[in-house]
Amino acid sequence: MPKNGARHADRLGIKVSLESAATAGTDRNHTVGSEDFMDNHPPSNQPSAKLAISVNPMAGRDVRRLAARATNMTHEAKRDLVARIAAGADAAGVTDIYVAREPFQIASLALQHMPLTARVHIIDIPLTNTARDTEVALHQFRALGCETVVSLGGDGTNRALVRARQDYDLLPISTGTNNVFPELVEPTIVGIVAGFNARGVLAHSSATPPLKRRAKVLHLETPFGRDIALIDAVQIRDDHVGNLLPFDEARLQRLALTRAEPDAIGMSPIGGYFDPVYAGDDVGLLVDIDSRGQLVNTPLSPGLFKPVGVAGTERMAFEKPVTWVGPGVIALDGDRDHQLKAGETARLTLRRDGPYLIDIDRAMRWLAAAGMMNTVNAEIG
Repeated sequence: MPKNGARHADRLGIKVSLESAATAGTDRNHTVGSEDFMDNHPPSNQPSAKLAISVNPMAGRDVRRLAARATNMTHEAKRDLVARIAAGADAAGVTDIYVAREPFQIASLALQHMPLTARVHIIDIPLTNTARDTEVALHQFRALGCETVVSLGGDGTNRALVRARQDYDLLPISTGTNNVFPELVEPTIVGIVAGFNARGVLAHSSATPPLKRRAKVLHLETPFGRDIALIDAVQIRDDHVGNLLPFDEARLQRLALTRAEPDAIGMSPIGGYFDPVYAGDDVGLLVDIDSRGQLVNTPLSPGLFKPVGVAGTERMAFEKPVTWVGPGVIALDGDRDHQLKAGETARLTLRRDGPYLIDIDRAMRWLAAAGMMNTVNAEIG
């Protein structure tokens, strides 16, 4: 392990021991602590191409499955997704795959008996069973040299990743409840693109627009600290922090959206029905909610429609702060995390400073046109 990575691991309290062969048996997974994994197959002279797979074990399993018709994503289904990502990345020539150990062993069991050429590393982190686990694991992935990360989760999961840091390429796959930021896409294909990206191949593309672009991020400042949202910030009246139920449309006050997409679920389509804003647009959208405004029948959660009154919309420019005044609760990407008392203010600023997102479809087309799919070990150049 690089010295700086070891120091970072010590600071976070991360275990970096290597499982013995006797303990591992026929298991090809290894706890991070050494790069000397003799049973694995990448040639010693092959440049390293490291990929991290970040799995939120609780994504797609909260109480909103009872209050709406969101999919219940089982651990077995997530293991299948991880296996398909790994298969695609391995076929693309990735040399090392990193995952974090968590209570349900989703990723580690998925990769346990796969006939991969890539080395598989399992990192141990101090578990809190909160979003902090996702953040700590990401810091460790980066300390170990992973610049490409595939995430399994919803908007909230990816918010935790981006809140932790932004210096990596992110390929988010949807498994959560509010899924505007992550994509519904075949994991095998994501694995292929992630693998070639980890090898540095996509950096040679001169495609216009670029295959990678930074994500838009809403930055929140309150009297008590800072936070971010990737898709929506919502001010709600007469609510409380920690409430996991779908939003009550009668309590919505105002929205700030990085994407206002009419084909989405949640807050995004409320604005998208009036003034669509997409991921590539260098603006956001502000929406004022009022029951006396124009009513739109909106899917606030999967299969759950409610009439929402829209009093008006306004484009939100980069670096032009917007102030909200309490009282109310502010929810970020569906999570009610911040309380404003009467007279307290919050400031929202939109920036394009998140991690780089890769256009999966266009990346695959470019890889095919460049002949990279003709051989797994195609040369970069």
